[in-house]
Amino acid sequence: MEKQDENRSKTLLTRLKPAEYKYIYTSFKKTRFNKLSEYCRSILLSKPVVVTYRDKSMDEMLEELSLLRKELNAIGNNLNQAVRQINSSHGNADNRLWLNLLSIIGSKVDPAIHQIKERMQSFSVLWSQKLKPGEASSVQ
Repeated sequence: MEKQDENRSKTLLTRLKPAEYKYIYTSFKKTRFNKLSEYCRSILLSKPVVVTYRDKSMDEMLEELSLLRKELNAIGNNLNQAVRQINSSHGNADNRLWLNLLSIIGSKVDPAIHQIKERMQSFSVLWSQKLKPGEASSVQ
Protein backbone atom coordinates (compact mmCIF):
# COMPACT_ATOMS: atom_id res chain seq x y z
CA MET A 1 0.00 0.00 0.00
CA GLU A 2 1.40 3.39 -0.95
CA LYS A 3 1.70 6.14 1.57
CA GLN A 4 -0.63 9.02 0.70
CA ASP A 5 0.76 12.51 0.35
CA GLU A 6 -0.18 14.30 3.61
CA ASN A 7 0.49 17.82 2.34
CA ARG A 8 -2.25 19.73 0.64
CA SER A 9 -0.58 20.85 -2.52
CA LYS A 10 -3.58 21.43 -4.77
CA THR A 11 -5.50 24.71 -4.78
CA LEU A 12 -9.15 25.26 -5.59
CA LEU A 13 -10.01 28.85 -6.41
CA THR A 14 -13.67 29.84 -6.37
CA ARG A 15 -15.23 33.21 -7.01
CA LEU A 16 -18.32 34.18 -5.03
CA LYS A 17 -20.76 37.03 -4.98
CA PRO A 18 -20.63 39.12 -1.79
CA ALA A 19 -23.98 37.70 -0.65
CA GLU A 20 -22.76 34.13 -1.23
CA TYR A 21 -19.56 34.78 0.71
CA LYS A 22 -21.52 36.36 3.56
CA TYR A 23 -23.82 33.32 3.72
CA ILE A 24 -20.88 30.89 3.80
CA TYR A 25 -18.99 32.98 6.34
CA THR A 26 -21.97 33.28 8.73
CA SER A 27 -22.53 29.53 8.43
CA PHE A 28 -18.83 28.98 9.18
CA LYS A 29 -19.02 31.18 12.30
CA LYS A 30 -21.73 28.91 13.73
CA THR A 31 -19.40 25.91 13.62
CA ARG A 32 -16.44 24.86 15.71
CA PHE A 33 -13.94 25.25 12.88
CA ASN A 34 -11.11 27.73 13.36
CA LYS A 35 -10.47 28.36 9.69
CA LEU A 36 -12.82 28.97 6.81
CA SER A 37 -10.76 26.63 4.63
CA GLU A 38 -11.35 23.75 7.07
CA TYR A 39 -15.08 24.41 6.97
CA CYS A 40 -15.20 24.57 3.16
CA ARG A 41 -13.10 21.42 2.86
CA SER A 42 -15.49 19.54 5.15
CA ILE A 43 -18.51 20.68 3.19
CA LEU A 44 -16.94 19.82 -0.16
CA LEU A 45 -15.79 16.38 1.01
CA SER A 46 -19.18 15.63 2.62
CA LYS A 47 -17.71 15.29 6.09
CA PRO A 48 -19.88 15.97 9.14
CA VAL A 49 -20.02 19.56 10.31
CA VAL A 50 -20.86 20.30 13.94
CA VAL A 51 -22.88 23.48 14.30
CA THR A 52 -23.02 25.15 17.67
CA TYR A 53 -25.82 27.30 18.97
CA ARG A 54 -25.44 29.81 21.75
CA ASP A 55 -28.30 31.84 23.12
CA LYS A 56 -26.57 35.20 23.51
CA SER A 57 -29.49 36.60 25.47
CA MET A 58 -28.44 34.31 28.32
CA ASP A 59 -24.92 35.74 28.54
CA GLU A 60 -26.05 38.55 30.84
CA MET A 61 -27.95 36.03 32.97
CA LEU A 62 -24.87 33.81 33.26
CA GLU A 63 -22.76 36.78 34.27
CA GLU A 64 -25.31 37.76 36.91
CA LEU A 65 -25.48 34.19 38.21
CA SER A 66 -21.71 34.11 38.45
CA LEU A 67 -21.72 37.29 40.53
CA LEU A 68 -24.49 35.86 42.70
CA ARG A 69 -22.45 32.71 43.27
CA LYS A 70 -19.47 34.79 44.39
CA GLU A 71 -21.69 36.80 46.74
CA LEU A 72 -23.17 33.65 48.24
CA ASN A 73 -19.67 32.30 48.83
CA ALA A 74 -18.70 35.55 50.54
CA ILE A 75 -21.78 35.39 52.81
CA GLY A 76 -20.96 31.82 53.76
CA ASN A 77 -17.33 32.71 54.48
CA ASN A 78 -18.34 35.68 56.65
CA LEU A 79 -20.78 33.51 58.57
CA ASN A 80 -18.10 30.88 59.17
CA GLN A 81 -15.59 33.50 60.32
CA ALA A 82 -18.11 34.93 62.79
CA VAL A 83 -18.81 31.50 64.23
CA ARG A 84 -15.08 30.75 64.54
CA GLN A 85 -14.47 34.03 66.33
CA ILE A 86 -17.28 33.35 68.80
CA ASN A 87 -16.00 29.83 69.37
CA SER A 88 -12.50 31.12 70.06
CA SER A 89 -13.67 33.40 72.91
CA HIS A 90 -15.08 30.94 75.46
CA GLY A 91 -17.19 31.74 78.45
CA ASN A 92 -18.99 35.05 77.87
CA ALA A 93 -22.79 34.97 78.14
CA ASP A 94 -23.06 37.32 75.17
CA ASN A 95 -20.91 34.99 73.11
CA ARG A 96 -23.15 32.05 73.92
CA LEU A 97 -26.21 34.04 72.86
CA TRP A 98 -24.55 35.07 69.60
CA LEU A 99 -23.37 31.53 69.03
CA ASN A 100 -26.91 30.21 69.40
CA LEU A 101 -28.28 32.86 67.06
CA LEU A 102 -25.58 32.22 64.46
CA SER A 103 -26.08 28.48 64.61
CA ILE A 104 -29.83 28.95 64.02
CA ILE A 105 -29.17 31.33 61.13
CA GLY A 106 -26.51 29.01 59.72
CA SER A 107 -28.78 25.99 59.88
CA LYS A 108 -31.42 27.88 57.89
CA VAL A 109 -29.08 29.64 55.43
CA ASP A 110 -26.65 26.83 54.55
CA PRO A 111 -29.18 24.49 52.91
CA ALA A 112 -30.68 27.39 50.96
CA ILE A 113 -27.26 28.52 49.77
CA HIS A 114 -26.37 24.97 48.77
CA GLN A 115 -29.62 24.58 46.82
CA ILE A 116 -29.13 27.92 45.04
CA LYS A 117 -25.58 26.94 44.09
CA GLU A 118 -26.75 23.60 42.69
CA ARG A 119 -29.45 25.26 40.57
CA MET A 120 -27.02 27.90 39.33
CA GLN A 121 -24.55 25.18 38.36
CA SER A 122 -27.20 23.21 36.46
CA PHE A 123 -28.29 26.35 34.59
CA SER A 124 -24.72 27.30 33.71
CA VAL A 125 -24.03 23.80 32.40
CA LEU A 126 -27.21 23.90 30.34
CA TRP A 127 -26.65 27.40 28.97
CA SER A 128 -23.00 26.90 28.13
CA GLN A 129 -24.05 23.78 26.21
CA LYS A 130 -21.80 21.35 27.98
CA LEU A 131 -24.72 18.93 27.75
CA LYS A 132 -25.95 17.19 24.66
CA PRO A 133 -29.49 18.18 23.61
CA GLY A 134 -30.95 14.91 24.92
CA GLU A 135 -29.45 15.47 28.37
CA ALA A 136 -30.84 19.01 28.69
CA SER A 137 -34.25 17.79 29.87
CA SER A 138 -32.70 15.85 32.76
CA VAL A 139 -31.25 19.04 34.34
CA GLN A 140 -34.13 20.52 36.32
